[in-house]
Amino acid sequence: MEFNPLSDDFFDDPYATYRWLRDEAPCYHNEHFGFWALSRFEDVAAAHRDWRTFSSEHGLTLDQLTDPENKSKGQSIIVMDPPAHDRMRRLVSRAFTPRAITRMEPIAHEIITGLLDDVIGEPEFDAVLDFAAPFPIEVISAILGVPKADRQQIRHWTDLMLLRRPDDPKPTQEGLHAALEHVLYFIELIRDKRAHPSDDMISQLIEVEVELDDGSRHRLTDEEIAGFSTLLAAAGAETVTKLVGSAVVLFHRNPGEWQKLLDDPGRSPAAVEETLRYWAPSQYQGRFSHQDSEWHGVTLPAGQPVFLITGAANRDEREYERPDVFDIDRPIGLTLGLGHGIHSCLGAALARLESRMAIEEWARRFPRYEVDEARCARVNMSNVAGYSEVPVRVG
Repeated sequence: MEFNPLSDDFFDDPYATYRWLRDEAPCYHNEHFGFWALSRFEDVAAAHRDWRTFSSEHGLTLDQLTDPENKSKGQSIIVMDPPAHDRMRRLVSRAFTPRAITRMEPIAHEIITGLLDDVIGEPEFDAVLDFAAPFPIEVISAILGVPKADRQQIRHWTDLMLLRRPDDPKPTQEGLHAALEHVLYFIELIRDKRAHPSDDMISQLIEVEVELDDGSRHRLTDEEIAGFSTLLAAAGAETVTKLVGSAVVLFHRNPGEWQKLLDDPGRSPAAVEETLRYWAPSQYQGRFSHQDSEWHGVTLPAGQPVFLITGAANRDEREYERPDVFDIDRPIGLTLGLGHGIHSCLGAALARLESRMAIEEWARRFPRYEVDEARCARVNMSNVAGYSEVPVRVG
């Protein structure tokens, strides 16, 4: 078998391939695309913690990891190693304190309930196009301080940036143009916020400063804030969109689990965790090996692109009993669904909050629904997996 993260088989259902990887090739080398991959839970978790061996500075996607000029280096916190990563994280983490997350809850609640109220009375609608896709970008954009009229455009730019054609690791020309437009938009917005600050995250990031090891004080530049805002808008929107769309399909396929949730809405946080495990929105994370390492008798050499396959690790029977069963009562300890190690997701608490709210409000309004699976469609994206369309009938 072959693990090809740019194939239709991967975009549609990679889990048989993942099982083969874990059992037969836990340290896998794809000669055609020139990357290595780790797939067992213990290995993926260990590699996430070992940033000295598995660097983030070369990017996350195959096109970035194989770029000899390494143009992605330093553009955003997600493509930094310590000490640069640590300095940046200390600065931006001020916006994600528990108190800050609590302040975001009413914003998320208003947006989620408003979108669901708009489709009440419709016998059919699309759970992604009409709900799971538009609401997360509204939430994260409101928090960042993006004007309401611009928020959905940011989502469309993100979708184009992540789109990949089968067997082509490079973004499309439309995706490259969208990436440029995305960054330029935030640069202009940040300049406006410097002149007219308000109560939003970008204004806070402009003001925040941290003391460095040498005693000097550092504030973020416009370019650094733009890189973080672009990342946050993309990750904050795509992860929750894919998670909620997947949850709608999974509960349709598992009516017993849906009934558990209807009987006890307090299970919604567990439903979020099990959805993250079962169908990880981020299927793999790219790294670059800085030194040789040994995995199951195989040497993974230095100077190579490496994929840490979260989607495979989350289905590892060495870590989970009956891993291919969707069970919201499953006890989950360490979770990889929103990252691990130094690059664990800064917005993980917010993503969980939004997803929990979305599932609870969906259950409150639509306790009985059916998914038209024949008309469902999945995305073809770099490292992101999930549905682009989920038509539903409610009753």
